[in-house]
Amino acid sequence: MNPQGLTVEQATKKIEFYCAYQERCHKEVVEKLKTLGIYETAINHIINHLLENNFLNEERFAKAFARGKHKFKYWGKRRIEQELKFRDVSSYNIKTALKEIETDYLSNFYTLADRKWETITDSSFEKKKKKWIDYLIRKGYETNLIFEALKNYN
Repeated sequence: MNPQGLTVEQATKKIEFYCAYQERCHKEVVEKLKTLGIYETAINHIINHLLENNFLNEERFAKAFARGKHKFKYWGKRRIEQELKFRDVSSYNIKTALKEIETDYLSNFYTLADRKWETITDSSFEKKKKKWIDYLIRKGYETNLIFEALKNYN
């Protein structure tokens, strides 16, 4: 028993639901188990159970994360890669995940770039250009792509 009074079986069921609701990475699951007050030895047992029963799959998580962040938040490859590294996802799975967004990548970039260019109301071209570039860099797009697109607005 742990401080919250959960048995390993109860914690396992709770975490199965947690993983079934939405794709999770290993780091999120371990943090959740720690907040439930589960001890380290039990955490390893539960993680193995989740992997064996396909509740937890790092590659599937990375692909879903990349697709979702690119499609809905228009994040670029650099931002997605950075966020996946923060979640301790392996380099191999990050590369696999980035392949998931290749087909829509450029069209989404240009859509976002055009939309942002139209919303910046600075009278000075230099200020407008700086805000636009900074915004796209924060979104995680590559600088060579940004400066190539900038030529369309001169």
